[in-house]
Amino acid sequence: MPKIEDVAERAGVSVTTVSRVLNDRGYISQKTRDKVYQVMKELNYQPNEMARALFRRKSNMIGLIIPNVSHPFFGKLAYYLEYYADLKGYKLLLCNSNREISKEREYIDMLKKNQVDAIIMGSAVLDVEHYLNLNLPIVSFDRKVADEIPIVTSDNLMGGKLATKLLIDKGCKKPVFVYRGIGGPHHRQLLAGGREQGFDEELTNVGIEPVHFHLEPTDASDMDEDGEIVRFLRDHPDVDGIFASSDVIAAEIIQACHRMGKNLPADMKVIGYDDVAVASLVWPRLSTIRQPIREMSEYTIELIAKQIEGEEVPMIHSFPVTLVERDST
Repeated sequence: MPKIEDVAERAGVSVTTVSRVLNDRGYISQKTRDKVYQVMKELNYQPNEMARALFRRKSNMIGLIIPNVSHPFFGKLAYYLEYYADLKGYKLLLCNSNREISKEREYIDMLKKNQVDAIIMGSAVLDVEHYLNLNLPIVSFDRKVADEIPIVTSDNLMGGKLATKLLIDKGCKKPVFVYRGIGGPHHRQLLAGGREQGFDEELTNVGIEPVHFHLEPTDASDMDEDGEIVRFLRDHPDVDGIFASSDVIAAEIIQACHRMGKNLPADMKVIGYDDVAVASLVWPRLSTIRQPIREMSEYTIELIAKQIEGEEVPMIHSFPVTLVERDST
């Protein structure tokens, strides 16, 4: 493997000159630059990015820690974060924590070793000290980590209210909030709990007792024909409306209703949350609460870039959500 000394020798310049070309430091004539790049191409020389990062004290890399990249919401989020980071000249290092403390700690250590310029937290199960001690720009996505760490979120409370009001307006007398994960041992910081709060408030206002159903953490592909949603609906035949905390859960509910012969929206009305692709792919097409994922991602990268440049940023920014009514209600 060719070294920087080999490039310098063939180009007839010093190692320092090659280094300055690579790091765009100091005055170097265009002729010399062209010569160095030509030799690098001929030798197939690959610069040591870590060494360059140490020289520049900047790696142009941002760490992104999310719970599960296979989840449609986080997959879409990662896509847009990468897109806007690239426009700013940054690359993302994707870390899939699966909400495991050990994995999150390992990824934090890896990101530190790779000299990332900042971290976007979409999964936070470690104690807050782990993040405050990093001495790096951090933005938390939809999770409260610490007062000193900026948050980008959406109006979860209003989303819960909009979803529940739709079920009430459609005549539901026994609606249920179905969720997975929120409120569990590692989800104290999740702002998505506002969806549940909005559900409770709207029902209480009209004299209906709120009912919640917590699904066990599982892979949707592992669901059996007589899964927990089917069993719940069989045990509670009076349930006529469901607000699911995500579109993925709502899709599972629609499948369970199909197995039981329930017609949507005549026998059951279902609304989800997020408005990811699955909402338009299931049948009937899913009513849902749309989070502006693209705009939230762009703003998150803006916050990161401003922090890297030493600018002060607001500590919390909440984006409005909108109701998207389709065929499931």
